[in-house]
Amino acid sequence: MSYSFELGPIRPPSEAFSILVRVTRNCPWNKCAFCHTYKGQQFSRRPIEDVIANIDAIYTIVQRILDVAGNSITLNTLQKAKGNDDTPLYYYEQVAFWLQYGMKSVFLQDANSLVLSAKDLCTILNHIMLRFPTIERITSYARASTISKKSLEDLKSIRQAGLTRLHIGMESGSDPVLALVNKGTSQQQLIDAGQKAVSAGFDVSYYYMPGLGGKEYMEDNAIQSAAVINHVNPTFVRLRSTVPIPGTPLYTMMEQGTWTPLSEVEKVKEIRLFIEHCNGITSTLTSDHMMNLLEDVEGTFPHDKAAMLATIDDFLSMPQEDQEKFIIGRRIGMYRYLKDYYQNFKVDQLYYSIKHQYGTIDKAVMEILKNYI
Repeated sequence: MSYSFELGPIRPPSEAFSILVRVTRNCPWNKCAFCHTYKGQQFSRRPIEDVIANIDAIYTIVQRILDVAGNSITLNTLQKAKGNDDTPLYYYEQVAFWLQYGMKSVFLQDANSLVLSAKDLCTILNHIMLRFPTIERITSYARASTISKKSLEDLKSIRQAGLTRLHIGMESGSDPVLALVNKGTSQQQLIDAGQKAVSAGFDVSYYYMPGLGGKEYMEDNAIQSAAVINHVNPTFVRLRSTVPIPGTPLYTMMEQGTWTPLSEVEKVKEIRLFIEHCNGITSTLTSDHMMNLLEDVEGTFPHDKAAMLATIDDFLSMPQEDQEKFIIGRRIGMYRYLKDYYQNFKVDQLYYSIKHQYGTIDKAVMEILKNYI
């Protein structure tokens, strides 16, 4: 018998220690100009009985591992737990990783689990909680347009069944930018959906994409995105700096000259403008992705607002050559934080080589960042 379970392609970085339970396949919208994840794939809802069977498979693998594990889980432990089971060892490794981190969190895949009815979603959530009483958090991606169609009562029932956090791709609060990238929502819908999710008791993560409006809408992208955040006051604001990926409509728009990407420094300036306009909130801003240049820019409003702006100003006040060397060092993994910056011979050599080959640092960074998406 096989205890394999279906896995989708992505999860948020904050769900690194979560087990993945796939309840839908791909994205029901799948038209955003910047996204390549589900292009060419058809959306479908997985049969509830298949999802339940996957949860049971994970439970069985947990029990098989625990039956043979001592104080630690090793490859030998997993091979012994697997025995004659024809499930690929990969699935045992996935479950073992989750087990070692306490089996505390679950992420529902793929792009928008809330398209399921409240009844079906609650059935799945109840079964997860039944099988794994150690769970403290269950999370999912969700679209604002989907949340806005759910009644507050349905959202509360889903929350009470165990779904604790929603990751919502705001991307931008600017109506012109949302239309430009074919997001399929509006500023008002983003505000309404966020407020409804907060009222239902969810932790809410809103994603903001600095640079999504290009040079054409840089200020509007920052200021109007902050306006949405000010109305919603989500638990988290997660920065995802825009990188145009080959094969996406946004990349084509760049090639055709209808969208002009921001430089690394301009994206930092946009983030500063965004933070400056975030007022009256208690959200936590996180920079938890390699796409972001300044991972140091994190904190909770209003207490850490001045410190976040000061970090940005430290970068913006650096001489241009130092800025560019930090950018290169950050992008090749030599520096993680701005405070890590120091004169480094390897970075210096690469800097001058890149300047000679590409002409500008931003052209080189565009090539490097393609590998992170």
